[in-house]
Amino acid sequence: MPSTRVGIAGLGAIGRTLAQRLARGDLPGLDLACVAARDAAKAEAWLAAEGITCPVVPLATFPDHADLAVECAPAAILEEICRPMLEAGRRVMVLSCGALLPRPDLVDLARQHGGQIIVPTGALIGLDAVTAAAEGIIHSVRMTTRKPPTGLMGAPHLERHGISVEGLTEPKLVFSGTAREAAAGFPANVNVAAALSLAGIGPDRTSIDIWADPGVTRNCHEIEVDADSARLSMRIENIPSENPKTGRITALSVLAALRKLQAPMRVGT
Repeated sequence: MPSTRVGIAGLGAIGRTLAQRLARGDLPGLDLACVAARDAAKAEAWLAAEGITCPVVPLATFPDHADLAVECAPAAILEEICRPMLEAGRRVMVLSCGALLPRPDLVDLARQHGGQIIVPTGALIGLDAVTAAAEGIIHSVRMTTRKPPTGLMGAPHLERHGISVEGLTEPKLVFSGTAREAAAGFPANVNVAAALSLAGIGPDRTSIDIWADPGVTRNCHEIEVDADSARLSMRIENIPSENPKTGRITALSVLAALRKLQAPMRVGT
């Protein structure tokens, strides 16, 4: 297969991991082509310190350098990353998939120009099974998320409703509603719920409860799916990365998804 040029939008914890692995040649058939960062000078200094030769370019010019962009940036700039690539018929791997829910026009844009939006499994388990069940009839999908309080601090939903998670000594239910509402209220915390809803029965029929739990040190997710083909019950405990809002497995999921692009054998849906 021809080599795929990969651009990384954002050099936070996940973006740096991807850049290091791509630069080392850990993913055959994939080349690190460019990066974009809010602070270009800081990004250039980090790349130089890591011995990585790669241009730092504006998001608008990504299609000139890359066949695939990996979004590792704040959800607020999703359109700045996606639009140039999709209009050029390129592919974008989106981690902030909660930001896709209010932007169905991006999917339309991909369809019109022959581009593609890829949502990796991320911090979830069993997404393949949910996708398969959706080919039949899914009756209900419910998710319960428990996170250390520090991983939820600053969420718009908490600030909007004056909900404090500081100094908790017992679990506190801070949200109960749909995946669409959760994605708006916790844009940095529950992309897992958005991915689950996109794989299954949509963001308005997927329910989620979010707990701030001082008794856990990991990001915990429990999922119950009732379908005409199977009843699924899944639980995952993700170790947080250096960013407490993101699980360490998220970066590994992106690496696995990238590896599938050029693999001679693919396992999983």
